[in-house]
Amino acid sequence: MITKRIIPCLDVRDGRVVKGVNFEGLRDVNSPVALAQYYSDCGADELVFYDITASADGRKLFTDILRETASRVFIPLTVGGGINTVEDFDRVLKCGADKVSVNSGAIRNPSLIDAAARRYGSQCVVISADVKRVDGKYRVFAAGNRIDTGREGISWIRECVDRGAGEVVLNSIDTDGVKQGFDLEMLQAVCDAVNVPVIASGGAGCIEHFITLFKTLPKVDAGLAASIFHFGEVKISDLKAAMAENGISTRL
Repeated sequence: MITKRIIPCLDVRDGRVVKGVNFEGLRDVNSPVALAQYYSDCGADELVFYDITASADGRKLFTDILRETASRVFIPLTVGGGINTVEDFDRVLKCGADKVSVNSGAIRNPSLIDAAARRYGSQCVVISADVKRVDGKYRVFAAGNRIDTGREGISWIRECVDRGAGEVVLNSIDTDGVKQGFDLEMLQAVCDAVNVPVIASGGAGCIEHFITLFKTLPKVDAGLAASIFHFGEVKISDLKAAMAENGISTRL
């Protein structure tokens, strides 16, 4: 049985971890370096580090913070934000990232996925898709929910995987930060469309939401969350114990 992963997400703006609801009303949480080290020490399987305003601000990701974060943690680290070229992949990987997440950069230039996969391997390329329902259809958004790209969500994710992305992070904008559970319907559609690991993001509010996720959608490989971990609402050790009790394979 494949072990399910639990992944805290560090949304970083101006060098600090922040969290909001539906990508809005951001509030300060902590230092990304301190928080990453805490999660590494308390049982997280991986970490995701997003510089959430890099693309919208038209700048490169904060490499100094990334380098220090990578030096403190000993679990896989996925990094995204302002990734627009193969050189950006190179820079982030050299700072200590294990995988690179691309979103807006791939929307602007889909061939970036092909080029990065050829150079670094599909295992290094993660497509992060922010998807929202618009008139009953799944639509891809860019720049942190600021821009409706007009692209259909499932076909876009399938295209990215066909181009070489080795992992998908699906963030449902509809459920992000609302804490009412993961978007199972949207996740099912993605799992049916691709044959690479799928990470569920957006909506976790309690331990039971993870149990429901993995029991309902066994093809989902990991659950990602932010605020419930940042604010101590759910402890990773308690979550993993509950998963084990429910017959869900996890690294304890």
